[in-house]
Amino acid sequence: MMKPCPNCKSENVTSFFELHQVPVHSVLLMHTREEAERFPRGNIELSFCDDCSFIYNNDFDPQLESYSSEYEETQGFSPTFNKFHRELADYLINEYDLHNKDIIEIGCGKGEFLTMLCELGDNRGVGFDPAYINERNQSPAKNKITFIKDFYSEKYSEYKADFICCKMTLEHIPDTSNFIKSVRKSIGNNHQTKVFFQIPDASRVFGDCAFWDIYYEHCSYFNPVSLTYLFTSNGFEVLNVWTGYDDQYLMIEAIASKIDSGGSLPEKKEVLKMKKMIDAFVKAYDKKIATWSNKLGEIKLRKQKAVIWGAGSKGVSFLTTLKIRNEIPYGVDINPYKKGTYMAGTGQEIISPGYLREIKPDIVIVMNPIYNEEIKNELKKMNLRPEIIALT
Repeated sequence: MMKPCPNCKSENVTSFFELHQVPVHSVLLMHTREEAERFPRGNIELSFCDDCSFIYNNDFDPQLESYSSEYEETQGFSPTFNKFHRELADYLINEYDLHNKDIIEIGCGKGEFLTMLCELGDNRGVGFDPAYINERNQSPAKNKITFIKDFYSEKYSEYKADFICCKMTLEHIPDTSNFIKSVRKSIGNNHQTKVFFQIPDASRVFGDCAFWDIYYEHCSYFNPVSLTYLFTSNGFEVLNVWTGYDDQYLMIEAIASKIDSGGSLPEKKEVLKMKKMIDAFVKAYDKKIATWSNKLGEIKLRKQKAVIWGAGSKGVSFLTTLKIRNEIPYGVDINPYKKGTYMAGTGQEIISPGYLREIKPDIVIVMNPIYNEEIKNELKKMNLRPEIIALT
């Protein structure tokens, strides 16, 4: 049964893409190969709203999700990512004078970004996330932050802030309109409160036919048009919409509007632009799968040793979509907490980069090209010079 659009409640929606029996989580720590291979699965049925251009998984079942301290999502071990994080924190602090202010982060993960905002701006913070691990936060600013190991909801509306941020979380939320409505309700009449959200940019995912960026946890896919509509239709005035991190991330800055106009649906030409993009994605998908299957087949025929670098969500989606098991036995990740665990669905063991000295791979397939230089430098330090192939 087709569900109405969660973003605008329209029933003018159509399905355009399906994946069956994919792991329902990509970054939960799995301590045995058997556990990883037998991990629960769900279906993806992506649907497009012809009114607001929002994309969502019509077959998403939130009851299959399980977020806990075993959810290992952090990117904080990457110098490339940390540079981006620091620049983003500096920008927000300077743009909104975040000094000695109260800050809320919804979906704070391990607390790195909220801690950085509190360190750099001498701010106070409240972070919400069931995956937070207290022992891993060693910052002196931790004393100024309250971490609540729970999902943010209306029951926490008594928490007020000068600035609310939410990074890489909204894409995990199925009922997007009601969620943003609850954030707006918590702000009340404090029209000085600024909000900042960051999510993956669906325009890049579907424009580049990046099938490895489609996975079960991401039930909601935004482009600038659908994201702007979501906020303006729920009592916000949008200040800025932009992309960063090699255009992988979509960012929005907004303030609570004094006049609730209800928002206007996007112009039809903007919706059609996204519709053409997903039509092109559907046409390109089989060819892209075939290209990668052939490439991996050639590697096998040449008896070359290959590993993937990036044992997170992209890696899980890449391996499960292409049904890769023994052909690529390892997933490399710089996060030490993942070492010795296994990738959901296909069961590859996750190893640290240092283990590559023993394996001496011929080919390293990089799950995110933004890390190419970082990975090349790591390999160079180990006197390894494999061929590097990045997902594009």
